[in-house]
Amino acid sequence: QLQLVESGGGLVQPGGSLRLSCAASGFTLDYYAIGWFRQAPGKEREGVSCISSRGGSTNYADSVKGRFTIYRDNAKNTVYLQMNSLEPEDTAIYCCARAFDCTGEYTYWGQGTQVTVSS
Repeated sequence: QLQLVESGGGLVQPGGSLRLSCAASGFTLDYYAIGWFRQAPGKEREGVSCISSRGGSTNYADSVKGRFTIYRDNAKNTVYLQMNSLEPEDTAIYCCARAFDCTGEYTYWGQGTQVTVSS
């Protein structure tokens, strides 16, 4: 069964850090680019970051550049999103999804994990 399972979300104070995980099962993550997306209440979904299949290239939304880092461990079939200096505006449900490349169509999505940044 194909699955992408996100974990690592939670409640954190402004300025804090979280690391999100996107674990794949039922397929080999090596062959896919993985993107992280988020959706806040009342807002459209936005792309946060993406990493290519071999990890050779990454991209970030302007709003998270310098604060978030995406990386992958293909041996663990997992992609991570390290989030530092979190701001209340980062509060959202974060989902990961797979594509053949970061600019392509994302065809499989996880269920998401809630991130709340609040004092």
